[in-house]
Amino acid sequence: MYKLFFDLVFKRMDPERAHHLAFRWIRTAARIPVLRTFGAAVLAPRHKELRTEAFGLRMHGPFGLAAGFDKNAVAIDGMTMLGFDHVEIGTVTARPQPGNPRKRLFRLVADRALINRMGFNNEGSAAVAARLAARNPVFRTTVGVNIGKTKVVPEDEAVADYVASTERLARHADYLVVNVSSPNTPGLRSLQATEALRPLLTAVREAADRTVTGRRVPLLVKIAPDLADEDVDAVADLAVELGLDGIIATNTTIARDTLGLRSAAALTAETGGLSGAPLKERSLEVLRRLHARVGGDLTLVGVGGIETADDAWQRILAGATLVQGYSAFIYRGPFWARAIHRGLAARLRDSPYATLAEAVGADTRKQAAR
Repeated sequence: MYKLFFDLVFKRMDPERAHHLAFRWIRTAARIPVLRTFGAAVLAPRHKELRTEAFGLRMHGPFGLAAGFDKNAVAIDGMTMLGFDHVEIGTVTARPQPGNPRKRLFRLVADRALINRMGFNNEGSAAVAARLAARNPVFRTTVGVNIGKTKVVPEDEAVADYVASTERLARHADYLVVNVSSPNTPGLRSLQATEALRPLLTAVREAADRTVTGRRVPLLVKIAPDLADEDVDAVADLAVELGLDGIIATNTTIARDTLGLRSAAALTAETGGLSGAPLKERSLEVLRRLHARVGGDLTLVGVGGIETADDAWQRILAGATLVQGYSAFIYRGPFWARAIHRGLAARLRDSPYATLAEAVGADTRKQAAR
């Protein structure tokens, strides 16, 4: 039914306009008690065997919404109603910014993928912090806050920019993510180099600890799939050294030629980050590499090309405690999270593992034992 609706309605609309329309429907449904209750009952049934703990936080399951969908924290209850076990908002920047000029979002339907060059369009950390402070949640869920660099801020002032967002948002975050891996903010990915990343992560950690009393806000870093393997290792080692809580692998890719894309050349030539099915293999490779290197020391979050329960299960076996998705939601619709949960529960029952936590990294451990 959703595929028919997508083909007849969404596919004919500008992708960004379709996103805002769907977003409005989700927000509206979450505000109407009868629709909210019915929606949660149908779309978000809970599976006790999938209960997950990550960096000290307890969640209904491992499957969350990746950053980029709810940039301004306006639909957390709506996305929870749709079955996501955690919602990562943002990316939020210290200053409000409109993002890049339109058109900036493209569907590659034949590849079940998206290209975006949104450019961190958001209302800014002060506005988002005020919205989170005033929020009266209907559903219990875990809220991650993803922060990035304001475009007009020069690289030598990036640390202060991230610190400003941290000071405003950390107290409202169940966990905090430093995004240095979007390809759509000039100079941002250069912050993944360890000599730049070390002072940035240190300053954000100190700002979070200084701002929030009574608890330690988990801190993660999100990396690009385009990093060379030795750079992946370097970031992983740095994260352990600095006492980070986790790594999110991965953001979107700027690669095109190596992915076997079937969509029209005019689309694949668009600049921006590619997400969706073509990213699956490289994201999985990065995840496996991270788990082999630091799996016992950090919580890993697998994202990039996850479409099915088999994909999510594969990431868990490769070392991910949590998995996230976004692009496949556009193509698979409101029952997507429900299907992921049902499939994961079935795979866990058919596996030799008593709990989901036992399954995390099982494939990597088997390979290491050979």
